[in-house]
Amino acid sequence: MIELVFLLEEPSAKAMIEGILPKIIVEIKDIVVRYIVFEGKQDMEKQIIRKLQGYNNPHAKFIILRDQDSGDCQVIKTNLQQKCKTANKCQSIVRIACRELESWYLADLAAVEKAIIKTIFHHCKIKINSEILIILKIHLKN
Repeated sequence: MIELVFLLEEPSAKAMIEGILPKIIVEIKDIVVRYIVFEGKQDMEKQIIRKLQGYNNPHAKFIILRDQDSGDCQVIKTNLQQKCKTANKCQSIVRIACRELESWYLADLAAVEKAIIKTIFHHCKIKINSEILIILKIHLKN
């Protein structure tokens, strides 16, 4: 059993992930998905170390998703990675949504799904739908 834990800046991110995951993960019954949803980026920044440290499953895979807003995405990502290191969860995956997650809804949703698939497949070693994997491999070659 794999436990996949998403740490999300806001409830809209949870709604988006809940909509995408069933399409890309083959056997969702073998995966426990949990969501830790914060009340905005300031709440996330303040509580993320405590939330990560308090998580008891040493085999859980953590994916942190936060908006870039008007900040420097490299600085934001480095800051979150440092917080993961402080919490002794160095293998956490940090992804920054360019500008705002809401822009993903207006973007190429297939590209968004491919990015999430790449994260889950490569970093979390979760079995994904083979048709989507073929599309992903073609996309990554180009």
